[in-house]
Amino acid sequence: MFRTIPPAARRIALASLFLTAGNGAFMTCSALYFTQVAGLSPATLGLGLTIAGAVGLPAGMPLGHLADRLGPRSTTAWLVALNGVGTAGYLFVRSFPALLVAACFFVVVQRGSRAALQSLIAGLVGEDGVVRTQAVVRSVNNIGIGVGAAAGGIALQIATPAAFSVVLAADVLSYFVSAALFAALPSVPPSPVPAKEEPKRAVLRDAPFAALTVITAVLSLHTVLLELVVPLWITRHTHAPTAVVTVLFVLNSVAVILFQIRIGTRVGTMERAVRAARMSGLVLLAACALFAFSAFGSPSWSVVLLVAAGAVLALGEMLVSAAVWTITFGLAPPGKQGQYQGFSMTGYAAAVMVAPTLLTFLMISWGAPGWFVLGAVFLLASLPTGAVVAWAARRERARTTVAS
Repeated sequence: MFRTIPPAARRIALASLFLTAGNGAFMTCSALYFTQVAGLSPATLGLGLTIAGAVGLPAGMPLGHLADRLGPRSTTAWLVALNGVGTAGYLFVRSFPALLVAACFFVVVQRGSRAALQSLIAGLVGEDGVVRTQAVVRSVNNIGIGVGAAAGGIALQIATPAAFSVVLAADVLSYFVSAALFAALPSVPPSPVPAKEEPKRAVLRDAPFAALTVITAVLSLHTVLLELVVPLWITRHTHAPTAVVTVLFVLNSVAVILFQIRIGTRVGTMERAVRAARMSGLVLLAACALFAFSAFGSPSWSVVLLVAAGAVLALGEMLVSAAVWTITFGLAPPGKQGQYQGFSMTGYAAAVMVAPTLLTFLMISWGAPGWFVLGAVFLLASLPTGAVVAWAARRERARTTVAS
């Protein structure tokens, strides 16, 4: 996995491994920590996290722009360290206002750190190495989350306030270790200060990129299927045993670890990325259809269809990821990776924020027809990808002609 990527990319992957291991551990028992240790009700917790998600929604672009101006290495390291500070704040949460302050701070800084990291990756490995590096990082992230979740599972078995607090403290430490590793990476110089006539937030005037962000946001709705919608679907609409939920999680993680790098390597040009995006719409439609049909028939037939749907969904996820990495990095002008990736992540964050309510209504309330509606949405969203990329290319040629 690591031999064919640059040393800097390996160190990024190592930092991400520490980060996701800590995150995976805390995610496993965070709900119990906030309800049993912090003393918050589930409704209060959900409201606080929803508000924090909305507050942090626009943070990616300005903090990504800051990374462009100050240099992505130092910005990434500082923001990741501040994420550790924000996570440490959860140790002192015992009321709704305290949760709101800590969660809002954490989400704002997290959105910024992710945008800055994208700029750092682009600066260290160049456009040709971005997709492979992102694929390696995503594979490593799955390993880290799995290891962390196993550690968090131990805390769940102990089920004491002290055990949950230890896991949270370990998550804090993982942020600081990752920040130190990011700070030790080679320096990437900041982008030149733009001319006065050039808008500081150029991405806000880039209509093709905005259209692409909408497309990728819609395709990103798949990210909440496995962790939220599918478990509810299995327990409420199929005759399959609930143990299948665990099987699908393991299947997804193993598939990403084994195949994301291969798929990312093959989707290395804009033309291939457009094809991958279009193919992802068809693949996600097929996954939705399989999930829908799993509601009918015997328990064993439901299990077969659910496993097949999980495998097809994993393929769709990997195609979407590889296509989005290639296109978003390829369309971002030099020196503006931070703000462009931050803007793209804002679309993703918006999709993830509305997805739980939207998709549970579609699939859990509507049943099988809801899956076909979602599949059609995926397909329709993927179709104009080529036209939008061509629009962006024409716009760039026109801008270059005017500048010359």
